[in-house]
Amino acid sequence: MTLTDWFNKRKMQQIAARDNDVHIDDSIGKLWTLCYNCSSQLPKKDLENNLMVCPNCDYHFRIGARQRIDLISDKDSFCEMYQEIKPCDPLNFVDTQSYPSRQEAAHAKSGLDDAVVVGTCTIEGQKTAIAVMDFEYMGGSMGSVVGEKITRILEYALLNKLPSIVFTASGGARMQESALSLMQMAKTSCIVAKLNEAKLLYITVLTEPTFGGVTASFGTIGDIIIAEKGARIGFAGRRVIEQTIRQKLPADFQTAEYLLKCGQIDFIVERKDMKEKLSKLIYLHTKK
Repeated sequence: MTLTDWFNKRKMQQIAARDNDVHIDDSIGKLWTLCYNCSSQLPKKDLENNLMVCPNCDYHFRIGARQRIDLISDKDSFCEMYQEIKPCDPLNFVDTQSYPSRQEAAHAKSGLDDAVVVGTCTIEGQKTAIAVMDFEYMGGSMGSVVGEKITRILEYALLNKLPSIVFTASGGARMQESALSLMQMAKTSCIVAKLNEAKLLYITVLTEPTFGGVTASFGTIGDIIIAEKGARIGFAGRRVIEQTIRQKLPADFQTAEYLLKCGQIDFIVERKDMKEKLSKLIYLHTKK
């Protein structure tokens, strides 16, 4: 037998073996979700029915902006605004990828044009201006579009004397826009100051995770600051702080529970109770 014959024989044996393989349906794996906190394998359908909260350890999974809007607003009451504001590439920024290509990938992943959805809705019949950030779009990073949309919806609330709610989920300022992203911290903080002067209710809900420039601006200057259970909230990351101060931080550092204990937030609210809690707060602060 020549070497060529031997290789041909081996090739035919491999083809025959592949034909006899047992084919496993990969979609079966998509029916289960691993809990990051307790490592439980959870049926995806059961998890969705439980509002993406682990039934074993109460871990609150991240959810998208539109899903969150559906959970807290009355049915068919949400009216999205300022959809015409689209991201661009003001600095022609390129790292391992161009900024526009990253935007396209983020849009394909999240279905959004940028990391925030804004508009008005009713919460148990009470009209409210809301802005909901989405971590799926480039880690919820705050660029010019995020700052502009949040500023505009809060300006709308100011003009129409509405209470406003902002849900945060962000890794911080968007590096691809450099100083332009940092400017959004001042811009959003200024409109919140105007709401305060007008004595209009401004609530922030901090969700997993909220860091960087969002925490340092509109995220933590609400009249009432709420956090979801277990949410991580801070400015710099835990590892950076430990390396800077050369000390080990507490195990629960930068969690919602730690911040509540230190008086930096007002409430921790579970996802299933969020709509009712927001409705009561709006009623108490806006009734004649």
